[in-house]
Amino acid sequence: MHAALVARPGSCIRRLAGTRAREIQFTRFLRNAAVTATEMVAHAAERTASRTTGRDLVVIQDTSELALGGRRAKANGYGPVGKGGALRGLLLHAVLAVDAGTGGMLGLVDATVWNRKGGKVKSRRARLTREKESQRWLDGTMRAGDVLAAAESITGVSDRESDIYEHFARRPGNVHLIVRACQNRKIETDDADQVDLLFSHLDALPERGRFTAKIPAAPGRKARTTELAVRSTRVALCKPRNGAAPDLPATVALTIVDVRETAKPEDGNPVHWRLLTTHEVTTLGEARRIVDLYRIRWTIEEFFHTLKTAGFDIEAADIGDPKVMIKFVTAAAVAAVTVMQLVKARDGTTTQSLADAFEPADQPILEAVSTQLEGKTARQKNPHPRGSLAFAAWVMARLGGWTGYYGKPGPQVMRRGLDDFQRIKYGASLRLQDV
Repeated sequence: MHAALVARPGSCIRRLAGTRAREIQFTRFLRNAAVTATEMVAHAAERTASRTTGRDLVVIQDTSELALGGRRAKANGYGPVGKGGALRGLLLHAVLAVDAGTGGMLGLVDATVWNRKGGKVKSRRARLTREKESQRWLDGTMRAGDVLAAAESITGVSDRESDIYEHFARRPGNVHLIVRACQNRKIETDDADQVDLLFSHLDALPERGRFTAKIPAAPGRKARTTELAVRSTRVALCKPRNGAAPDLPATVALTIVDVRETAKPEDGNPVHWRLLTTHEVTTLGEARRIVDLYRIRWTIEEFFHTLKTAGFDIEAADIGDPKVMIKFVTAAAVAAVTVMQLVKARDGTTTQSLADAFEPADQPILEAVSTQLEGKTARQKNPHPRGSLAFAAWVMARLGGWTGYYGKPGPQVMRRGLDDFQRIKYGASLRLQDV
């Protein structure tokens, strides 16, 4: 099924299978009680670990809602997602490993898909972290420290929802964190009788310096180059009064890096990030490094986009049983990594091997197809070395309709290219007597 999802991404089991026999095979696989999403993720994590030894890693985690319908989905047993509870579906929490130096996608570290039960729960303040969905952030960080233990360094990056005191207090010793601050927390001061808040304390600091950065395009926002002002300081966050486990320390020492755009852009709001980190920051260069690592977080947004819109269209899957759908989403998440690897490798900057995404037997076919696709001009030549993932990405992009002249190939182009490559690979395996 993984090979089918990579070769022909989509949410329709019949189209994925191609034949009636394989359709039955895939359906039985997903409905087999012995097949679990946990085992799928563990196998993917094992492959990721083999690619990360000795590397400096950024581990990104985030959650995405998968809206699968309304009344019909509710009748099938899907829990509420989104605001208001009208939509029903699943939630996916993914943890991805990325090379800190090149930005290359290395693989899936962990993934959890769950179906909310709905109904009333106790007040958020009255529950411990382990009793909330928030526990997923702590679990993802712990899992990264375990799976990627052979890495040179690990920096976990996540957005505001993961700004949880316990997340910092219980992090593994081999994992640093960069978290976008959400809570205007109380911080410890020299005067025990004085109460200070994190944001106001930070705003009162002088700038450490400024630097220029490129802000990528996003929905409703054009790409731009802008100037960013940086402040940073060491702080001691105070333990929350409500919801914190009794065994947590009274304070946690962190560095906060504040980065904000110095001029208001024509479209949208100016950038303003407050980044809490366990890394030491004493210079402008170190502060900029924290900002650069945090910006790699956008990779997981591209991953969800590939899974939901640009490639697999997972929310269009017509699977009535939530337990079966959880397995299918997990399998699609594993396969979506391959598409993302090709997108990231397209410029040749990730230095990844072909073996990260393809089988050894695929190399001669890729080389033959590349020769056929190359044109007379320099831009129509495959510029990447054979045996590299970038070489394969160029082939997939050309098969997917990219001419080599305009823009860069994205997930949809790579998906189409993978689909065509699978047909070519199948044709190459045919023998005359089979016809």
